[in-house]
Amino acid sequence: MIRIPRTAAAAALLLALPLSAVATAAPALAAPAPAAASGAPADVHVELPRPTGPFAVGREIVHLVDQNRTDPWVPSAGPRQLMVSMYYPAKPGTGSPAPYMTPEAARLMLDLKLPGNTVPTEAVSGARTWSRTDAAPQHGRFPLIVLSPGFTMPRSELTSLAEDLTSRGYVVALVDHTYENAGTTFPDGHTTTCAACDIPPSEQQRVALNESRAKDVSFVLDRLTDRPHPAWRYAHLIDRSRIGMAGHSLGGAAAVPTMLADPRVRAGANLDGTMNVPVPAGGLGGRPFLMIGHPPAPGQEDPTWTETWAHLDGWKRWLTVAGSNHGTFTDNPVFFETLGMPQPPGTTVAAARGVELTRQYVAAFFDLQLKGVSRPILDGPTPQNPEITFHP
Repeated sequence: MIRIPRTAAAAALLLALPLSAVATAAPALAAPAPAAASGAPADVHVELPRPTGPFAVGREIVHLVDQNRTDPWVPSAGPRQLMVSMYYPAKPGTGSPAPYMTPEAARLMLDLKLPGNTVPTEAVSGARTWSRTDAAPQHGRFPLIVLSPGFTMPRSELTSLAEDLTSRGYVVALVDHTYENAGTTFPDGHTTTCAACDIPPSEQQRVALNESRAKDVSFVLDRLTDRPHPAWRYAHLIDRSRIGMAGHSLGGAAAVPTMLADPRVRAGANLDGTMNVPVPAGGLGGRPFLMIGHPPAPGQEDPTWTETWAHLDGWKRWLTVAGSNHGTFTDNPVFFETLGMPQPPGTTVAAARGVELTRQYVAAFFDLQLKGVSRPILDGPTPQNPEITFHP
């Protein structure tokens, strides 16, 4: 087990906070770090949970450039550029193992999140995934789900969810929102940093982040569904009539402005994100929406969820996972457990169980809404999942 300095425990707490709380907590965590712990083994091995569906998982990285939009955070960089991991149902036994993320992006993330970091970069960049590069695609057409990560977090934090959805028969576009996370590596080898992190946190900034992400997602959809020249060589796998979006934290909150601006997104899911862009009184045009979150402390309920719930005008579910925290819905707890890092106080859901529950309910939601497949676990509490509470 790796010994983690006290600031690493604080960083684990920071990773477990929603965007609104991070803005308050971050300054306190910026104090000088104590001496780094020693003796961290370089051969620590992190392995993501195996996908549960019948399909093998292929992955390709796509670089997209929006010539019609200047980057909102670093205008001097020119056109907005995005890196997108495309996951697709693949033929088994083809391709080679896909890395979790690049070493430089992993190092920047660790340094940002863990002051005095001693966690070996390879522990993150070398994590075992279940997807394969250059894998031959399956035949057929599949619904498309866009996934968006939390603020300051790389797209790789949702790898377990992306791989599982793909194994169940979806194409997944996992988007890095450039300059909004610790590091995004581009094909020429350069890695950007989190320019948006330097902007003083405010309600205006959070709304701007949401709206920027909505534009990112719509641009990604434009390029993936373009005819006759889509940006991805396997775009023929995408059923353009069945598109959904899900995300964690800010990425989940951004599903609302994305759906308001883009009718192509037929269903949305928010994994524990404060919704700074409200659902209007007129709703989302009857489109379905799923909300999954951790139980708030007494007196700390998120009013944006209550407001959103009241205005949703289509199929809707609000689920709470007992014993979870903000990071439960990502890969982060898998790394915490393997690296010996503490979970935030009150967390009782094990990492693998958090991944399992997130996968089950997100997949069930999209199976119902994009495939028309009945999923009874969405109808109410089940003895198999006692952690799940349904909001009335």
